Amino acid sequence: MIKTGGEWISSLALEDLISRHPAVSEAAVIGVPDPKWGERPMALVVLKPGAEKETSPEDLKAFFVKFAEAGVIPKYGVPDRVNIIGTIAKTSVGKINKKQLRIDYK
Repeated sequence: MIKTGGEWISSLALEDLISRHPAVSEAAVIGVPDPKWGERPMALVVLKPGAEKETSPEDLKAFFVKFAEAGVIPKYGVPDRVNIIGTIAKTSVGKINKKQLRIDYK
């Protein structure tokens, strides 16, 4: 869970939504420090091979905005930043290592 401006937003719900984008192979959403809101969600996305040329962080953010406009998530749940990365850190058992991601993207 990410607490932004006193409100909670589920990182798992955001990951589920961005994973529906046809160009997304894998995604993680973490909370990053924000001076105004305490924390803000940030999406880290690995694209499918060949999708790098046709998909930008702005495209992925617009994908989140569509869900906010439809009332699926609150507007404050739309990540401020969407980073396209090569790999997502995993634990020794293959789960997403959110602790390490928070350190890496602080």
